[in-house]
Amino acid sequence: MKKGIFGGTFDPIHNGHIHVAYEALYKLGLDQIIFVPAGNPPHKMRKIITDGEKRVELIRKVISEEKKFKVSSYEVYKKDLSYTYETLKHFNSLEPSTEWYFITGMDCLMQIDTWKNVAGILEKCKFVVFNRMGYKKEEIYDQKINIENKYNKEIILLDIPILEISSTLIREKIRNGENVSYLIPEKLDNLLKNIDLYK
Repeated sequence: MKKGIFGGTFDPIHNGHIHVAYEALYKLGLDQIIFVPAGNPPHKMRKIITDGEKRVELIRKVISEEKKFKVSSYEVYKKDLSYTYETLKHFNSLEPSTEWYFITGMDCLMQIDTWKNVAGILEKCKFVVFNRMGYKKEEIYDQKINIENKYNKEIILLDIPILEISSTLIREKIRNGENVSYLIPEKLDNLLKNIDLYK
């Protein structure tokens, strides 16, 4: 089995996330994508993040009809800080025969040397990166080669169209009473209309 772990705050999940998940599923030939909402990410300690259980539940409802999508509450219920290495260790222990792919944005590749146990991360998965706005091809490939040489592990660049959508922008638009139906899945749009979240 080949499975992808897609980490993020997903606050809220939006069409950009769904776009990346489907592209990774098809281009990498994965059997499943697991959305893993962050619990206590060390790089966002000063930011206010919506309750983890609420984020998990919204994702679960949004992806309910896609059999190859799952959501994990592992990091949400983890009491300590959420480190990628420990998350990968957890999934590897659950399914040691599965080939794990960790899917993340280009910004994370640029900052990866600040992460805990980078060598351990790259040992426990195939590291997959999708591009984001603001990065030139030259700096992307320079960083890719730099990390590959440093840790002797391949970095997979997921060449897909950029669909740059910001969860921050979505929250702001909801607070301002603006339409966000073109930015988020229809199921989520319907759910948010009936609850006070983000308002």
